[in-house]
Amino acid sequence: MTVTRSVITGCGAYLPERVLTNEELAGTVDTDDEWIKSRTGICKRHIAAKGEFTSDLALAASRRALAAAGTDPDEVDLIVLATATPDETFPSTATRVQAGLGITRGAAFDVQAVCSGFIFALAVADNFVKAQQSKCALVIGAETFSRILDWEDRNTCVLFGDGAGAVVVKATEGQGTNEDRGILSTHLHSDGRHHDLLYVDGGPSSTQTTGHLRMQGRDVFRHAVTNLSAVVHEALDANGMSADDLDWLVPHQANKRILEGTARKLNLAPEKVIITVDQHANTSAASVPLALAEGVGDGRIKQGDIVLMEAMGGGFTWGACVVRM
Repeated sequence: MTVTRSVITGCGAYLPERVLTNEELAGTVDTDDEWIKSRTGICKRHIAAKGEFTSDLALAASRRALAAAGTDPDEVDLIVLATATPDETFPSTATRVQAGLGITRGAAFDVQAVCSGFIFALAVADNFVKAQQSKCALVIGAETFSRILDWEDRNTCVLFGDGAGAVVVKATEGQGTNEDRGILSTHLHSDGRHHDLLYVDGGPSSTQTTGHLRMQGRDVFRHAVTNLSAVVHEALDANGMSADDLDWLVPHQANKRILEGTARKLNLAPEKVIITVDQHANTSAASVPLALAEGVGDGRIKQGDIVLMEAMGGGFTWGACVVRM
């Protein structure tokens, strides 16, 4: 019996040209390079230019993903874009990407799960493929988090950056075993009780303003390590795997200490973890596809490798995806 799987056929990434270093930040807020690096592992981040929108970043990453996949935009019948920083309240940023690519068929919509957004978007696309409602999907994570930061709050403004990553997912027939290429499983969770630990203090319904990001860092760290290690074990168990079976862990790039803590809980060798937080900072929904694109682009992640992606974000939301590349 054949089974339809969602195979990742191409990855793309885009980072704004403007680079903001720790040293530059130290000139505007009470911080320094050593303070930031010792607590987060971050050295620099990219910042979108004035007039450069989330859709612009997403469109650039999408074009690179399509080129890497050897896929014409006309083949795409679904666009799922994960973002917490859309261009506008409506319409969806995905429809702006759709128009920018010249696509006039299929569906395009946004998914909002903050830093877990790309995992959620990938799960949505995978289910469309498995339901035979999509044959070629473009899944994007894109953010301009610099627009919702309080640049006087050193506890948050040093942590985030802007960027976009995208993948092309195509329906492919296989035997339904772990040896087949494609997404093997996705696992999504949320728990709204923890709203006040990580949120933005604005919105069209509540304050009619954009607002700024607010975070209780210590509490978020504690929940992140616990929830991420739990969902990784859940994903491995669902596929009859152990951490030893993984070729690569591609985690959400929030904080180097969270990455290290999760790897320790899994007894996973550090060299199996793709880390980009030092160069990109936390790009929210863009961080996982950016890290995936870097691992594929530099040749570390190869076709046939088992890759586990995981993330946690405000809400709280968290999730994981196991894929054979």
